[in-house]
Amino acid sequence: QVQLVESGGGLVQAGGSLRLSCAASGSIFRINSMAWYRQAPGKEREFVARITTGTFPNYADSVKGRFTVSRDNARNTVYLQMNSLKPDDKGVYYCNVINVRPTTYWGQGTQVTVSS
Repeated sequence: QVQLVESGGGLVQAGGSLRLSCAASGSIFRINSMAWYRQAPGKEREFVARITTGTFPNYADSVKGRFTVSRDNARNTVYLQMNSLKPDDKGVYYCNVINVRPTTYWGQGTQVTVSS
């Protein structure tokens, strides 16, 4: 059984920073990519950032230059450093992990609220 446990969400003022973490555990086999998505109220879930083995990270245009995704392979953990947060960044942030089979896993989500 695979578990993705996210943490680090919360309430922050516009211009502030948060760091999200997602730790994968269980029989996840070999991880190929780890990513973050987000979903604002009343909107579709959207891609935020991804880091794939052997490639450079990629980002949604809306977060480029402000967010940084990184990965600790030894801990099967992915991080999202979010700086210069804007009210539009508000939403539930979901961790996404894809192994080499490929099988996709999702975390339960962590809430990010940015006050103006």
